[in-house]
Amino acid sequence: MKWVYGKQDWETFERGLENCYLITNGLGGYSSLTMTGAAARGDHAFFMACTEAPNHRYNMIQRLEEQITVNGKSYIFSTQEYADGSRQEGYRYLSEFSFEDTPVWRFHINGVEIEKEAVMRQGENTIAVCWRVMNRTRSYACLAVTPYFRFAEKGQDICAGQTYKRYEAEECSGYSAGRIESGGLSLEFYTNGKIQGMPETAEQYYYAYDACDGRTETGAAKTDHRIVWRVGPGEKGTFELLYILDPANQESVKNRRKKPYTVSSVQNIIEEEKQRRTDLSQKAGFLSETASFLTRSADQFLSRRESTGGKTILAGFPFFEDWGRDTMIALPGICLSTGRCEEAKSILRTFAAYEKEGLMPNLFPEGEKEPMYNTADASLLFINCVFLYFERTRDKDFVREMYPVMRRIVECYQKGTKYGIHVDSDGLLMAGKDLDQVTWMDVRAGDILPTPRHGKPVEINAYWYNALRIMEKLAAFSGDNGSVYAEQAEKVKTSFNSAFWMEDRHCLKDVISGTDADCQIRCNQIWALSLPFTMLEEEKERQVVDTVFEKLYTPYGLRTLDPEDPQFHPVYEGEMLNRDMAYHQGTVWTYPLGGYYLAYLKINHFSREAKELVKIQLEVLESAIREGCIGQLPEIYDGGNPVSSKGCFAQAWSVGELLRVYEALEYKGGNYEFHRCLP
Repeated sequence: MKWVYGKQDWETFERGLENCYLITNGLGGYSSLTMTGAAARGDHAFFMACTEAPNHRYNMIQRLEEQITVNGKSYIFSTQEYADGSRQEGYRYLSEFSFEDTPVWRFHINGVEIEKEAVMRQGENTIAVCWRVMNRTRSYACLAVTPYFRFAEKGQDICAGQTYKRYEAEECSGYSAGRIESGGLSLEFYTNGKIQGMPETAEQYYYAYDACDGRTETGAAKTDHRIVWRVGPGEKGTFELLYILDPANQESVKNRRKKPYTVSSVQNIIEEEKQRRTDLSQKAGFLSETASFLTRSADQFLSRRESTGGKTILAGFPFFEDWGRDTMIALPGICLSTGRCEEAKSILRTFAAYEKEGLMPNLFPEGEKEPMYNTADASLLFINCVFLYFERTRDKDFVREMYPVMRRIVECYQKGTKYGIHVDSDGLLMAGKDLDQVTWMDVRAGDILPTPRHGKPVEINAYWYNALRIMEKLAAFSGDNGSVYAEQAEKVKTSFNSAFWMEDRHCLKDVISGTDADCQIRCNQIWALSLPFTMLEEEKERQVVDTVFEKLYTPYGLRTLDPEDPQFHPVYEGEMLNRDMAYHQGTVWTYPLGGYYLAYLKINHFSREAKELVKIQLEVLESAIREGCIGQLPEIYDGGNPVSSKGCFAQAWSVGELLRVYEALEYKGGNYEFHRCLP
């Protein structure tokens, strides 16, 4: 699947900022700019490297300024908005932007055609770009590229007095070579062009997509050189530029590299990446072209974690790191639905090693920091992930390895652990107290809790019941007594049906807390239907699905609150407090859509008619994938009229949960006993 855009998509400067691309390196590093090549956010960068995977990120190269000179006239074909209100408007020469495995730009400038393509190499802080120039004029054409550097931590600007030192180096593999140093970082570069020094120059940018959200709206970068190439009349030229964060700064590379780095041609790196992504799609084996492409999108969230030596899942670009809850929600789709069971095993082992008092880390330690364990659902979802992994692999040894951790989770939840997590006398699980936010609706604005949900949240108890049934099923592998878990599960089921069902509203309460919030209609109830083991009779499940469809469904996600509720916020925008108050109070989230579709298929017994309806409803996702971050699914949309993506422009659990739906459409029957990862 190839996403192609033309001039109508950047009819104005502002429209050209609406969509961006994303390429990643499997270490937490990435490249992301708008399709017109501009930085519209402080987190946009041509080269965002990661010195210690996956979260020690540095904005190395903010952008590239590009200029072509032909027939004695110069044309700037890069695009950028500056803090003083001025603009470079090179988008006017841009004829096409496309993205399949790499971003590709095609410009036409007075008889010169320029095709530009960028790529990152997996497992390294390396970015490469090439310009293929066809000069159809009768004079020489000169291409000049000026890189603007930041060398600052992600989200930070250039420090006062920050200086850059450039060193020429010996030619390497036929390339001219150099090195830039600043702030303790060293960036190597290689090119088949000519390096020309120039006086140090600074630029101050304006970030329109940060300004509208109350974030820092300006940032700076500097340069002291440019790189030039010439192509003769009627000739073609391929011009290459390669940047590598000095291996001494690459913690994830330096201990594994056995020989000195040798420079590959940019074209080789491009072909290598295209083949890698093709292999990912083939391994997943989806028939749907959209699902096949989302398999490649899913890969962008997988990263090495240096501190644990294993794999992890980054929650979202450009803002989020790897979080426990997000990982456990995303893992079944990101890893299992795509056939990447070894990566799933690595991630689960990593989390198991950090289990503490029955809790999974919500944030991993960085440097000397301790993990944060403020989540009630990650541990229960961990048990679910182990079960889903076992369904696909029949790996009994891994179940035995994980079982002591799973048993400890259940025991700690029963007797009580941190954050008010404990089993009440009715067998239902309670969680949250004071200012602790331990469900996924976890926003806290100072002392304000927009969605406190302290008490017995509906999805937490659905996860609890599911975990008990899983323990019942897997206990025999470790010589445990599964009947104990079965008895507990039956008690939970009886209490849940009594406490949560609202006959007059044909759906489930959101929480049992003794407050007015209990009866709010929210999307959380959908997970009481979509898990492997559920508690409601089929007719009640059908009513829940219909109510969710009536009150919360949109083609791009589920609303987090019924629009008729007085607390409903139709728009997510403005300063952080305004956004926080809307975040879970009506805002549309993409990832619960996966639970909805799985529940709908389940209550209709995965019939042909049900599958056809879901396929039709999923068709509109193609428009979501081409908007915002091209090739990705976002975090959220406005609750009132979800027309454009907001929040993180690429969200792991959004992609993962929709991949599970595509898997169900193509492979699953009416149960969860499907195995695709068997040797």
